[in-house]
Formats: sequence, structure tokens, C-alpha cells
Amino acid sequence: MAANVSSQTGRSRSLSLLKRGQWTVTLLLLLIGTIDYMDRSTLSIGNPLIRSSLHLSVAQMGVLLSAFSWSYALAQLPAGGFVDRVGPRRLIAVGMTIWSLAQAASGFVVGLGQFIFARIFLGIGEAPVWPGGARSVNSWHKVRERGRPIGIFNSASTLGPAIASPILTAIMLGIGWRGMFIVMAVLGFIVAAIWYFVYRNPQETQIDTVDQIELRKGDTQETSQVRFIQWLRMFRYKETWGMIFGFFGTVYLLWLYITWLPGYLELARHESIAATGLLSSIPFALGFVGSIVGGLVSDWFAKRGVSPIASRKYPLVAGLFGMAVFTVPAALVHSAVWAVVFISLAEFFGNISSATAWALPTAVAPPNYVASLGGMQNFGGYFGASLAPVVTGLLVAASGGSFVSALIVGALVAVASALVYAILVRKPISGEGLEVPLTRAANHI
Repeated sequence: MAANVSSQTGRSRSLSLLKRGQWTVTLLLLLIGTIDYMDRSTLSIGNPLIRSSLHLSVAQMGVLLSAFSWSYALAQLPAGGFVDRVGPRRLIAVGMTIWSLAQAASGFVVGLGQFIFARIFLGIGEAPVWPGGARSVNSWHKVRERGRPIGIFNSASTLGPAIASPILTAIMLGIGWRGMFIVMAVLGFIVAAIWYFVYRNPQETQIDTVDQIELRKGDTQETSQVRFIQWLRMFRYKETWGMIFGFFGTVYLLWLYITWLPGYLELARHESIAATGLLSSIPFALGFVGSIVGGLVSDWFAKRGVSPIASRKYPLVAGLFGMAVFTVPAALVHSAVWAVVFISLAEFFGNISSATAWALPTAVAPPNYVASLGGMQNFGGYFGASLAPVVTGLLVAASGGSFVSALIVGALVAVASALVYAILVRKPISGEGLEVPLTRAANHI
């Protein structure tokens, strides 16, 4: 009897540790993701003062603004592989340290070249965070329960920009744009240390072996180890390419709004700067809700017997279609109020898509390649992010200041991406398929 009571007590303690660990990791990832997006916003918020202080032209500022996106996109491929090989604890901490050093350096630059260099390293430093977050959630949650924590983590992509404007503007007005960069750097160093000293994989804790085995139920088969040749073999699968090209459209339209929403409201809707600041925050607030909803809906499908991939893909594809559907009237209505309503709904559905897209690698990839596949997907997404502001600017200029064609193009890109996800992403990638010679891989192109 005593042994049985002791066993039950030990199991109860193990489950309590598991739940506590799951919430600790999720909230830490939310904090890191929020700081990530606040750091990305520093240059945009300081734009007028920085241009004046460094005597930069609008064209030079455009080059500076794009430096982050290109380096971030290109760094996604190696970052995901390194996370899988080294682990999220060290890679996220190292990434945060690099990007915080880049932020600190931004506070001391004296010219455009130095600033571009700092922004490039900001992109490199931030590259491991989202693949590392996906890998961390994969380690701490069952395959059918990963939607909610991914949704909470992904909500940082809207929470960060929403709170960045008032907080960073206040800091900048108080101690200048250089001080703003340095304050964010110090915050990054502190959170990097917290992550490194707090985060552990479940196997490194006192969680019972039975509960650790339960976490892995439903996962696809792992490879024997993470090797470069197996990483390359991921590109032989249509699922990989479906996620790369599919996420291109998700991030393209989301970043069209992130980069051009204030300009759209001022130029096309003739709103004042003060009104623009208030109206711009509404779509991001709806996007925050959408990310949480996307994760919850995904898990709802999974718990009702829908396959792990389909439970992620249904809300993902629906979110892309919804984002496209509401972008069209946003382009065509005459009322600024209705335009903001439709853009907010587009952001809501777009973040449902974004959240479930980040949950998808945990269902498609072998457990020790989740970060690699997440990095590959994000590589495609940030090519969309890099092109969206440029293409939008060209289309607006060509149409005499109208955003109609730019928004319609964004909607069409979202629809095309929904079809790519629906058609190409169907089966999990097995570790066994990555181990065998390419000609014998069961699902390669």
C-alpha cells in the first residue's frame, strides 16, 4: 500500500513538473518573440530622427530597412539545422546575444555602412528564434497538443509591434534614438541569460520516464542523428517545397500590412498622423487574437481524431483564404473605417494561418528535424517579406498613389499559397526515408 501511494505521489509530482515546464517554456518563448519583434521595430520608429541625424535620403533609408529581411531570410536555412544539431537552449541564447550586440552597435553608428552591417547581424541573430521555438514546443508537448503553445508564441509577432510604438517612442523621446537601441540591447542580454539558465529539455528534468515517452506518442520516426546529408534530403520532399512556397504568401501579405499600413492610411485614406497611429494598432490587436484562435482550433481538430497534419492544414488554408477575401474589399471600399475593419479581419485570418503554419513542422518533420523544416519554411516566408514592401511601393507608384492593385496582388498571392499548402503538404516526412538512399525515399519528388 505504501509503495502504491509513493508511486502515485511520484507520478503526480511528475505531471505537475511537466505542466509547469510546458507553461514556463511557452511564456518564455512569448517574451523572447515579443522582444524579437520590438527590436525589428526600432528602426521604423526611429526613422525620421535617424534620417535627420545621419543625413540619409529616403532611398538610403529604404536600403537600410531591407537589410534585416534579406539577412534574416538567408540565415533561416543554416539556423534551423544548427538548432536541431545543437539544441534550442544554446542556439536561442547565442542568437539573442548576437542580435543584442547588433542593437547595441546600432546605438553608436556614425554612417549608413555601419548601420547596414548592424542590421545584417540583427537578422542573423534573430534567425534561430522561431525554428528554435518550434523545436522547443515539439519537445515539451504531444503532437496533438502543440497548436495552442505555438499560437501563443506566434502571437508575439503582433504583440511586439503593437506595444513597440508607444514604449519605444517614449524611450526615444526621453533619451534619444541611440539610447533606444541600447536599452533594447540590455533587455535582450537579460532575457538571453534567463532563457539559457531556465530552459531544459524534458529529458534533463525530473519528469517521469513514462510521461516523457507519452510526449513522443504520434511523432514521426527520428533519424539516427542530425547530419548535413539528411538535411539536404529534406529538399527531396514535396512537403518541404509546399511549406516554403506556401509560407511565402502568408508572410508576403502580413508584411505588406506591417510595412505599408501607416502609409496606406495617410496616402490613400487621408488620415492624420495621430489618427494613423491609433488606427494602425487595431489590426495588430485582431492579429494577436487570431494567432491564439489558430492554435486552439488546430488542437480542437487534433483532439477529435483529425490527423496531425490535417488539423494544422485546415485552419492554415482557411486562414489564407480568409485573409485574401477580406483584403479585396479593404482595397475597394471608400470608407476609411470600413477599410480598417476589413484589414483587421484580414490580419485576424492571416495570423490564424501564421500560427498553424508554425505548428505544421512539428507534424510533418521527424522530431529531430522540426527546427530544420521550420527554418526552410521561414526562408520562403521572408523572401515574401523582403519582396512585399518593394512590390507594393512599385505598384503604388505606377498607379499614381492607389493601393488597389497592390492589395489585389497580395490577395492573389495568398490564394496561390493556400492552394500550394492544400495540394503539396499531405504526408509526414519519416526519419527512415531520410536515412535510406535517395532513390528509395518513399515520398520524394
